[in-house]
Amino acid sequence: MNQQQRHEAIVELVRREGYASIEQLTDHFSVTPQTIRRDLNALANDGLLRRVHGGAGLESSTVNTAYATRKTLNLEAKRRIAALLASKIPDRSSLFINIGTSNEVIAEALLERHRELEVITNNLNVAAILQHKEDFNVIIAGGQVRSRDGGIIGEATIDFINQFKVDYGIIGISGIDEDGSLLEFDYQEVRVAQAIIQNSRQVYLAADHSKFRRNPSVRQGNITQIHALFTDLRPPQSICQLMESHDVALHIAD
Repeated sequence: MNQQQRHEAIVELVRREGYASIEQLTDHFSVTPQTIRRDLNALANDGLLRRVHGGAGLESSTVNTAYATRKTLNLEAKRRIAALLASKIPDRSSLFINIGTSNEVIAEALLERHRELEVITNNLNVAAILQHKEDFNVIIAGGQVRSRDGGIIGEATIDFINQFKVDYGIIGISGIDEDGSLLEFDYQEVRVAQAIIQNSRQVYLAADHSKFRRNPSVRQGNITQIHALFTDLRPPQSICQLMESHDVALHIAD
């Protein structure tokens, strides 16, 4: 069993049991306690588990990781994903970009080589990044500004999004369950994302490997509703089968 397989098995065991001690995992996988500690620290940094004294437990299903921490998590993977996704966006396209640190990295990638994009966003950080490109038309949705991450949410935001029909909707997600459910932490954020999906001709989802089997509690939709997934590692088999049966394209940034 290689490291990635062991990581997946640890996550599955903790999800099933709710908690696993270092001693239990050492015996189960026949590796040293030092190896298990490194595994648990890596999984906790990816947001897949919660590190506790002597072992690991489930991540909270109601509270997201702090924004400053999320900005640095899996940053290199996010940059690879962003470059690949940006390469699929033609010049002079119209697009939505919603809340999320992955989408902020995508905004940076779009600056490098694109021309004359029209971007509607409910993310103040995305707008701040894109404002430096003089030939971009950047439109900020109205609504309530969420102080912790610059996201814009609320009924006014949904009404604003519903006034547009764009070529591409670029969305992120906090978790993808084994049944393909797209999961988030904030109900209001979910409602805005659903409006983006409904008003986009093509929906592109950017999600690094840490989002698979992460378990927030609010359902945004299903992976079958998008047109393409951009990620850095092959998703679990159940998700791959679901995507294949619904003609959802898979793009892996290596």
